[in-house]
Amino acid sequence: MFRSKKPKTVPRVPGVQKSWVFFSPRVAGFGDNESGTLTIFAVYIFILMLMIGGMGVDLMRIERDRALLQSTLDRAVLAAADLDQELDPEAVVNDYFDKAGLSDYLTNVDPQEGLNYRIVSAEAVSTIDTQFMHMGGVETFDIKAASTAEERIEDVEISLVLDVSGSMSRNSRLTNLKVAAEDFIEEMFENTEEDKLSISIVPYATQVSVPSSIFNELKTSSEHDYSRCINFDSNDFDSTSVSLTKTYERTMHFDPFYYVEGRDNDPKELVGLDASATSLAVCEAVDDREIIPISQNEADLIQYVKDFRAGGNTSLDIGMKWGSALLDPAFAPVVDELIEQDVVDDVFDTRPHEFNDSEAIKVIVLMTDGENTSQYYIRDDYREGESNIWWNDQEEVYSVYVGLDTHDDDDDDIYDEPMFYWPHEDEWKDHAYGEGTFEETNEETYCKSYKKNGSCKKYKTRKTTVLVDEPGSAEALTYADLWAYTSIAENVVENYEPWMYDSDAWNDWYYDVRGYVGSSTKDTRTLNICSASKDAGIIVFTIGFEAPSDVEPLLKSCASSDSHYFDVDGLEIQDAFSAIASSIRQLRLTQ
Repeated sequence: MFRSKKPKTVPRVPGVQKSWVFFSPRVAGFGDNESGTLTIFAVYIFILMLMIGGMGVDLMRIERDRALLQSTLDRAVLAAADLDQELDPEAVVNDYFDKAGLSDYLTNVDPQEGLNYRIVSAEAVSTIDTQFMHMGGVETFDIKAASTAEERIEDVEISLVLDVSGSMSRNSRLTNLKVAAEDFIEEMFENTEEDKLSISIVPYATQVSVPSSIFNELKTSSEHDYSRCINFDSNDFDSTSVSLTKTYERTMHFDPFYYVEGRDNDPKELVGLDASATSLAVCEAVDDREIIPISQNEADLIQYVKDFRAGGNTSLDIGMKWGSALLDPAFAPVVDELIEQDVVDDVFDTRPHEFNDSEAIKVIVLMTDGENTSQYYIRDDYREGESNIWWNDQEEVYSVYVGLDTHDDDDDDIYDEPMFYWPHEDEWKDHAYGEGTFEETNEETYCKSYKKNGSCKKYKTRKTTVLVDEPGSAEALTYADLWAYTSIAENVVENYEPWMYDSDAWNDWYYDVRGYVGSSTKDTRTLNICSASKDAGIIVFTIGFEAPSDVEPLLKSCASSDSHYFDVDGLEIQDAFSAIASSIRQLRLTQ
């Protein structure tokens, strides 16, 4: 007989009534089996990985939508902030979002405008439903974008270097230039805050004339004071500055082109003052050909352009030299003096800014319709001192001293006396007209006998001879005075051709008197000053206006890049200046 086993019991749990629990052997063995534990852990890990990977997918979707929203917003505010944009800025932003299918997400557009700036700020918000992050309790995610664009002209210094040579009178070029330059000036000032923009105008032909307010601050030779230009050396084109310590050679006032005499005018008239271009000085002493420095007077600048007239050769190098000098900080002491003279507004007392000033933009716009041509000058032997030409101002006649009378040309048997040629008499004399005496014979009629009634019975004529000084007074002219009122060609024709062989007269008194700098040298000088300007940080735009193809490589090399060069014809010059005006303005994202 078997005794039954005592049943197993469950340990007593405090507070629980004691009871007996009976397990079958299979059930009891299952509790001791641990073979399924790893599978359960793996399931938990898989679920966790799925959640993390899903979060990554959600984040990628969020970033994709955010990038689309932000890029659309950036493009929209940039377009709206453009000062050339004539539409309402808020409408522009809305249009961008409509076309992108994102109009529901645009929440705010805030445009702010002023005289020289436009600021457009905008915000957008979209909500995305999460696909995996909701398992962690994140059902949706807000995507926010904000952007601000600003177009503003800060301190801008511009040199307009404009060709006014003789060829600009053809094909309405000068007329078209005037319209384009006027529009440029207006556009720049319309979009610029007061006191932020200064424009200098450098009209150039054979030379560049400088106003006395600037010229008097420089050191120059002192042969004359009729006009103000400088003969730069080749080395001067390696630098953007005009030195305030170096002594420059002053350009003589002379006309190498025409036959003109201004000394016998009443009053006397310098060569080159004839607006009809029958006289043209290399350096012109007239206001409408002189530099206008650092101005913000829009009306004066426009009127100055309106008064342009064409004449002379083409000197790109000298135009660029002065254009860069007006932007070089070394010019600041001259600007200070110009402010003292009320030539420049005192708000520009910090100009020209330093080249490394991040708040300033320096720009040169160089326009030409042709290649460099000869730049004329008076050779050293004919620049100063007395000439051999004498002038009698009262009688308005010349005398030409030719040396000693070694051939007794005046037939007085004296061979060591001075010899003068009198052009007005075509005679040889031993003195200048007005410096000698002559015998004058006068006839006088008188009554030799009278009648009883007192009337004259017989008349008689008698001659009297007296010694008379020649009228007026002759003075030797300096070379500077000679060329200032008499052109080189006129001097040859009137004072030398009558008694010299023509070829000798022209060789001795024209070609030996006048020298020139040729086009190839001037091309090299132009490239050098353009390089110096760009190296200093100046932005250089160049415009070939109906210019020959030969000058295109020079203008492209001079410009800051190929895109800074414009090749235009006719009214296209207005488009070129307008494009340059737009390029000058700074457009940037500020947030």
